[in-house]
Amino acid sequence: MATYKVTVATGDMVEAGTTNSISITLVGSYGESRQTTISVLFLPGKEKSLSVHCGQDLGPIVLIRLHKWRLFLEDAWFCKDVRVTAPNGTLYRFPCYQWLEGVTTVEVREGSGKKLVDDKLQILKEHRHRELAARQEAYRWKNFAQGWPRCLNVDSIFELDSNIQFSRIRANNFTGFLIFQGASHFLSGFLLRRSSWNSLDEMRTIFSRTQGRDIGGYLLCCPLPFL
Repeated sequence: MATYKVTVATGDMVEAGTTNSISITLVGSYGESRQTTISVLFLPGKEKSLSVHCGQDLGPIVLIRLHKWRLFLEDAWFCKDVRVTAPNGTLYRFPCYQWLEGVTTVEVREGSGKKLVDDKLQILKEHRHRELAARQEAYRWKNFAQGWPRCLNVDSIFELDSNIQFSRIRANNFTGFLIFQGASHFLSGFLLRRSSWNSLDEMRTIFSRTQGRDIGGYLLCCPLPFL
């Protein structure tokens, strides 16, 4: 009997936790464990620890499988990383940093950087091929118009996987920043201005109330009534 200590960490963003069921399978050089349930409740920024019992030593742990299935309602989960301690004390780290949505199984390789030629095991070669095929499916290109750079072959960003879309946290922060800057510009007299600027010194006086670096980015997308 071999016992492996497993620690699963959830991301610290507000919606990272889940009430869906999460289980794990350890895959080693000599075999793999049974699918073991971790929990049905994950809180943001918290860790869950468990023991995975196997009938034999699995050898070096090369990858893990995280299984997610919903009980009633869909509740996406953001997995930060997984750490596995073997019976001999060897620690294996599996950086995940991705959302798991719906009923799905995600395979995560051990965190050591390796090239294609380093994959001696057939299971690692197959995993690399599946990962490449999934990326080719996710990042399909099309020509928007003649002479334009190529773009993703989707009609809406909502067709993209959550791990490809712009971070929801960043999007909220960006929206809040725009509202704050819009209010600042309105109060400083920048918005709704009907006359031209008298001089650059006048502009510097107004913009000195906010951060020049951020305002500079704003000026690139807002036409100004120069003399």
